[in-house]
Amino acid sequence: MEAGLSIRKTAARMGVHRTTAFRWRHRFLAVARETRDRQLGGVVEADEAYFLRSFKGQRRQLTLHGGGRRARRRGGQGAKRGLSAEQVPVFVARNRHGQMTDYVLPAGNKRGILAVLPMAVAPDAVLCTDGSAMLASAARDLGIEHHALNTLRGERQRGAWHVQNVNAHHSRLKGWIARFRGVATSYLPNYLGWFRALERNAQTGAGAASLLRLAMA
Repeated sequence: MEAGLSIRKTAARMGVHRTTAFRWRHRFLAVARETRDRQLGGVVEADEAYFLRSFKGQRRQLTLHGGGRRARRRGGQGAKRGLSAEQVPVFVARNRHGQMTDYVLPAGNKRGILAVLPMAVAPDAVLCTDGSAMLASAARDLGIEHHALNTLRGERQRGAWHVQNVNAHHSRLKGWIARFRGVATSYLPNYLGWFRALERNAQTGAGAASLLRLAMA
């Protein structure tokens, strides 16, 4: 778990069948997926990350909900460029103290943001974003102070306001997820919890035993 190995490599290293490795992985992640920082305070940087919708290992679900598309090989690419129904939105927030949280959104719209923003960001926090109209509108509705950068015009920082920490987090997250060559959307919250645990370990210096404690919680 600490090394972030694929199911196939994990099974080979541990000398077990792939289905056993898969089953134990998600037993370990059942608690990790629910273990997150909540109502972040201070200056909170927020953005949305998008992951390709996937029915990896779920051929029946692909047939029922895949819209007739063929299975992608090893993750693959979407049929459409840019954002579409093929993309699953994930709200990510991180404050300047290194606390972080994320939620798979029920929908990539304002209603989806409003469903998770009160759990993620404290009412007295200062929210900083890259100019997302949805986040700005949701923050206004909830009375959260909000500062937006106009990144489309090249604005990267304005005084204390920037989104460098959450952008760096996105980069690490997507690079880490890429090693699995596609993650089934139904298991995406598990993988997000796994990554959060690894990020916390990197900050605190905790070792692999902390992952075992999560599995036993």
